[in-house]
Amino acid sequence: MRRRFQSKTYDEINITPLMDTVFFLLIIFMITAPLLEYSVDVSPPKMVAAEIRADDYTKVIHVTKNKIIHFEGKKNISMADLLSRLHELKNSPNSTKYKFYLRADRDLLYGDVIEVFKTIKHAGFADISLVTEAEQ
Repeated sequence: MRRRFQSKTYDEINITPLMDTVFFLLIIFMITAPLLEYSVDVSPPKMVAAEIRADDYTKVIHVTKNKIIHFEGKKNISMADLLSRLHELKNSPNSTKYKFYLRADRDLLYGDVIEVFKTIKHAGFADISLVTEAEQ
C-alpha cells in the first residue's frame, strides 16, 4: 500500500521574516534621518519684522562679511574688547533693560555669527535678536 503525501497546512502565518524586514528598515531610517536634516542647502529668507525702536537701552552690534565688528561707533574691535565692553554694560545700574540686536552680513558664516551671539550671552545678557532685511 502506498501512502499518500499530504501537505501540511499551517494555521498561523510565519511573521519572522516580515519582522526582520521591518526592524531592518527601522534601523536604516533611524540612521539616515539625522543625515538628511544636515544635507539640505538652506538660504534663509527675508522676513517681515517690526522695525527696531532705538533708545538708550538698545544696542546694535554690526558684523561685516570680513568679520569686522562695529559696536557703539567703534570700528574693528576684537571679541575680547567687545566682551569687556559688554561686561561694563552688565555692571551698570540698568543692565536688565538692555536689548541687543545682532546685525550680521548675509555672507558671513553661521559659526561666526554664533561666536558673537555666544559672547553676548557670556556677558550675561539674554535679550538678543537677529536683524533681517525687510521683505519688499
